[in-house]
Amino acid sequence: MGVLTRAPIDVAGLTKSVEASGRGAITSFLGVVRNHHCGREVTRLEYSAYAPMAEAECERILAETSSRWPVSVALQHRLGPMAIGEVSVAIAVAGNHRDEAFVACRYVIEELKRRVPIWKREYFADGTEGWVDPTACDGVVLAKVGEVTNEGSASR
Repeated sequence: MGVLTRAPIDVAGLTKSVEASGRGAITSFLGVVRNHHCGREVTRLEYSAYAPMAEAECERILAETSSRWPVSVALQHRLGPMAIGEVSVAIAVAGNHRDEAFVACRYVIEELKRRVPIWKREYFADGTEGWVDPTACDGVVLAKVGEVTNEGSASR
């Protein structure tokens, strides 16, 4: 199971992949596409990435997590267009005890957001679009309508 996928995430399968008879705790995190951002209505979004770099960095984060805590960990992140309510990222962590499972799960999502080159473009109800930029004061840098996207086609 690769870290990046264009298919819907199989949350049950991801959880099953970390289960073991000696693991007494399984925690998970699901990132779900929401219908708003900074007070604006979001109608859909799209994730893109430079896949080889993103996959490699995700694998480093998973290896770091397993070396810091006695856990099994799995991660998947969607790419491509997504509708409101869809799972965009899922993390499952199994540990002997809940504390290490919770802490490790939190570590994975925080490091993913901080280090992995995955970009989110939001489409708003008013027809504007914006790249989510964690360094911008409101988190969004608006794109102009009709701007050429990185895929070379005009945006809506």
